[in-house]
Amino acid sequence: MAKHIISIRVENQAGVLTRIAGLFSRRKFNIESLAVGVTEVPEVSRITILVDGDDYTVDQVIKQVGKLIDVKDIKQLHASDSISRELTFLKVEASAITRSEIMQIVDIFRAKIIDVSHTTLTIELTGSYDKVKAFIEMLEPFGIQEIVRTGTISIERGDKVLTQNLE
Repeated sequence: MAKHIISIRVENQAGVLTRIAGLFSRRKFNIESLAVGVTEVPEVSRITILVDGDDYTVDQVIKQVGKLIDVKDIKQLHASDSISRELTFLKVEASAITRSEIMQIVDIFRAKIIDVSHTTLTIELTGSYDKVKAFIEMLEPFGIQEIVRTGTISIERGDKVLTQNLE
């Protein structure tokens, strides 16, 4: 199954996220990542959902979510037409022996060390889902103590904006 990015603009009201997540759950979709934030219009939030699924089922879920009262716009974003990023914090074990090797990996991935202790490094990385996955795989042998991820956010390239006005 392929990964699909679904971007939804909704009324910024309590319960909207629960109703949307419920539709995904009823379709037996596991939401891999979920990011929500207020848009340029304070009364509107944008939800970005990353899911695994076949094209037909994703299309059906999009149609059902689009029918919800609080949904203003919904669209599947494709990798070729959009920019996607995720913010990740990782806390990795770092002894005097391994610290320089970890720092080289951090440089290669254009990550940033944001905190240092005697036994750990805390690292910030922004990138695509695949970049984050590869970075985590590179650091696993050192001993990852903790990971925090925002989930994928996406926006269309160029002058395209997410406004279909389903109202």
